[in-house]
Amino acid sequence: MTALWQSIDRALRQEIATGAYGPGEKLPTEARLAERFGVNRHTVRRALAQMAEDGLVHARRGAGVFVLARPLDYPLSNRTRFHENLQAAGRLPDRKLLSVETRAATAADARRLALAEGDVLTVVHSLSFADGTPVALAEARFPEARLPGLAEALRAETGVTKALSRLGITDYIRASTRLTAVNADATQALHLQLREGAPLLFSEALNRTPDGLPVEHGQTWFASERITLTLDHEAGA
Repeated sequence: MTALWQSIDRALRQEIATGAYGPGEKLPTEARLAERFGVNRHTVRRALAQMAEDGLVHARRGAGVFVLARPLDYPLSNRTRFHENLQAAGRLPDRKLLSVETRAATAADARRLALAEGDVLTVVHSLSFADGTPVALAEARFPEARLPGLAEALRAETGVTKALSRLGITDYIRASTRLTAVNADATQALHLQLREGAPLLFSEALNRTPDGLPVEHGQTWFASERITLTLDHEAGA
């Protein structure tokens, strides 16, 4: 059973995400929120404290509770590019490469990337930031034989697009995207600076070259309180 403070927490987060309260705006007082939700002020205070801990609001002593930042709109299209999306939104993108390793393709990997089971994959784990705040944790799998030298290119460049370009892949298209709501495990919460169990948006995508050759199977866990995924129909999402 969901605790009352968690229901209030979720309701206020949804209102912030949809723009009911913009950056810098003051939330209603504890008394007004308690009246609205039919609870005592202690319950409201618990919800606001969790939102503050997650970096959504900030309490100013004697002034009230204010919204810190509205979640970033992140369009999903057939040519989704993290750095370009953030720059277009006026945010500063950054990426931290966590690890690069090779391993054998599973049957599922082989099916997605048009490989034989056991073929070598380059597997990359990374953490992406917007204005210094972590917003996405990713794991990407690439066919090693198809992209020799990718590991070195990824270490040298700021993102996948530039790394692939160094290897002669100047364009790639998102063939499919699958979105699921999940909760952060302990490791994901640590990387994304969230509490364990915080809501995440899990995206699984397959990228191909324009002639249909699979080059990347990616899994990304977005901090749903900091980023809103949108479908860019004009760009062919």
